[in-house]
Amino acid sequence: MNDQSPLIPALPQGAPPEGLIPIGAPGGLDAAINPQGAELWFLRDRDGGHLLWNGNPEIWSGRAPILFPIVGRLRDDSYRHDGHVYRLPRHGFARHARFTPGAHDDNHALFRLEDNAETRAAYPFAFALTISYAINGNTLTIGAEVANRGDTPMPFSFGFHPALRWPLPQGGLRAAHRILFDKPEAPDIARLDSNGLLARSEPSPLEGQDLCLRDALFEQDALIFPEVNSHALTYTSPGGPAIRLQTENLPDLGIWTKPDADFICIEPWQGHADADDFAGDIFQKPGVLALSPGEVWKASVSLTHERSA
Repeated sequence: MNDQSPLIPALPQGAPPEGLIPIGAPGGLDAAINPQGAELWFLRDRDGGHLLWNGNPEIWSGRAPILFPIVGRLRDDSYRHDGHVYRLPRHGFARHARFTPGAHDDNHALFRLEDNAETRAAYPFAFALTISYAINGNTLTIGAEVANRGDTPMPFSFGFHPALRWPLPQGGLRAAHRILFDKPEAPDIARLDSNGLLARSEPSPLEGQDLCLRDALFEQDALIFPEVNSHALTYTSPGGPAIRLQTENLPDLGIWTKPDADFICIEPWQGHADADDFAGDIFQKPGVLALSPGEVWKASVSLTHERSA
């Protein structure tokens, strides 16, 4: 595949935007990435089945946004640092920013975002965020590198937010889909209040290591697993195909959809929303990392499409 290759055909919501960068593996996955947000725009199996949601803005505007420099929502949509108050929207600004495409070939693509006057007004730190995409057969790996280009410590969180089709192509009944955790998890999960802030814990809906997906789980927003034990998950239905997710250096997990929507977001994170009573400096916020000057932090998620037997 090269720059002149046809892009993956759009789902019914309309034609894809100009400038998508396609990558793919013969006999494996095809993908296309939008430099706006460095967002995965299409992901298709070798039979042409769309694995990623089509992003209907009447339901939800995202497809697979990149979350930086925060994950989730801040109390009052603001944070405190060094005696000043700064405002950031839910999940930060990277998902709305234009990344600069870097070198790419048939199977790889690179995107970079650096601080500028607009970002520094909301986040007064010198950074470089690099997002990479690589396809090897039936596996897509998305990598992230956060670099502190300044001369003071830099606070940040980061997350991936892919919306996978629910049900999967050839995956059978929607109600039969489930997520299988590789390891036992804590007995409780965290929940958000109506403002999108961490407000309480409740018993986990896992049955052993299985999460049986149903709309009622998400009537009160996302399921949040802080410091998850499983860094590999399998999203599947009995006898159907599966998507195997493996993460690196992302200790938290969110699972979310809108009731009756045809997607499920499986979101590996470093960090999460503010607690409803948090009022400290951003460096004190649970889940925020402090990156030293010149330091680079790396993380990744891999999605492997496994065909049904």
